[in-house]
Amino acid sequence: MNADSATRARWRLVEIWGDTADLGHLAWSIVIGVAVSLAGYLVASRVLASTVSTPELARAYAMLAGLGGCVVSGLICAKLFTPKREVVESTGADPRWREEVLAELAGEHGDLGSMDDLPPSVVREMKELEIYDLFASYKPRAKNTEGAAP
Repeated sequence: MNADSATRARWRLVEIWGDTADLGHLAWSIVIGVAVSLAGYLVASRVLASTVSTPELARAYAMLAGLGGCVVSGLICAKLFTPKREVVESTGADPRWREEVLAELAGEHGDLGSMDDLPPSVVREMKELEIYDLFASYKPRAKNTEGAAP
């Protein structure tokens, strides 16, 4: 893969709600979603109009059919378009990156707290995920105190 095609491939990816999506697949997913859910609504509306006693009830049931069409279109798109993310599990991550992530967590949520305060089930799960030592060894860096009075 040359640099030009790699740039084009990156351009086609977009982050939506914290996930990565291909713009072409996203557009097709929207088209499929609209088509299937609208078809479900219209077919159900036509069928139910002659079988249900009131038009309001027929419209409500048709909306349920349209929602069912949304679920069906989600299943179709999940089958057609595979995920674009790559999950790499390794322990060789850069320690500076881990420190940055922990510092960001501490900045967003305040102090990370003590490992002694965690319930045993959480400690066991953290050890299974091999992140217990990472959190246990985290020491926040001292804040910049330049210009502060002693």
